[in-house]
Amino acid sequence: MNIEELLRETLSDMARQEEPPPPGRFLRAGTSRSPRWGLALAAAAVTVMVVATTLVVEGLSTRRAAPGGLTGQGTGEWLADTGQGRRPLTVQEGQRLSQILDQLSRVTGKPLKEFVRAAKDGDALGLPAYAKGAPEGFLFPSTYEVSPRSGPHELLAAMVARFNRAAEDTGLVEGARRMGRTPLEIVTVASIVQAESARERDMPKIARVIYNRLDATPRMRLQLDSTVMYGLGKYGARASDKDLTSRSRYNTYTHLGLPPGSIGSPGEDAIRAALHPATGPWLYFVTTDPRRAVTKFAASEREFFELVEEHRKNLRSR
Repeated sequence: MNIEELLRETLSDMARQEEPPPPGRFLRAGTSRSPRWGLALAAAAVTVMVVATTLVVEGLSTRRAAPGGLTGQGTGEWLADTGQGRRPLTVQEGQRLSQILDQLSRVTGKPLKEFVRAAKDGDALGLPAYAKGAPEGFLFPSTYEVSPRSGPHELLAAMVARFNRAAEDTGLVEGARRMGRTPLEIVTVASIVQAESARERDMPKIARVIYNRLDATPRMRLQLDSTVMYGLGKYGARASDKDLTSRSRYNTYTHLGLPPGSIGSPGEDAIRAALHPATGPWLYFVTTDPRRAVTKFAASEREFFELVEEHRKNLRSR
């Protein structure tokens, strides 16, 4: 069973529940979690060093002087060896847990089940308490230089450590308290902002749309295709009519409020947008020109339908 099948099976279980599942249902640790991995990580003394914008992941047994920075663009695959046997691996903003685990398995040659097992051990990974044991959204997108001796727990723990640093840099916990939200809600909003934004500059406005809909009276559903697709284990920009009938708790067309957890790994810009949304009355956004990544915002249904028509005209003119 691959990771996508595992997630879909979990989602199928969720759909049969009458009560909403707890946040972080995916790949959560069981009640019989062993502390051995926490001890193993302490013994390995995992090192995460910053080299330019790159994080070096290694144990004490493999630690040497750090090489210089990277050249070229990250592709999510192994690049040229940078020396001392370390190779860089890039995790892109918005990638799902399933994608990251599959990528790590593919490029390291280690079995996928080892990464799935490691992902279940939230305590050993150093997840913040508000993650509730679920790593989705907490494996920070960045470039990591990985030693051949780095194991699944070390790699995932390094990504969580990088998230924890970003959370501190952005003041995530205090910012959430100030906004009357939980830190997990902020990470969830940031993951949606990351998935829905074509450009960085649109992120604060998209965050504002999300909050305006959550706080509207009478209450409004978020109605976001990105959450629906995540709940179904699918990829793509648009959900089909059949997709919108899903019973998943991630179906924000049928369920009020935020989904039960993150839908991917947000970058720092998305986290900042979730903490510092733009000021405005918008309740809708439409990517009116997908080719040029132009997104426009509306405060009324009339304006929304005008943007939808603009979107259709731009598609017809391509």
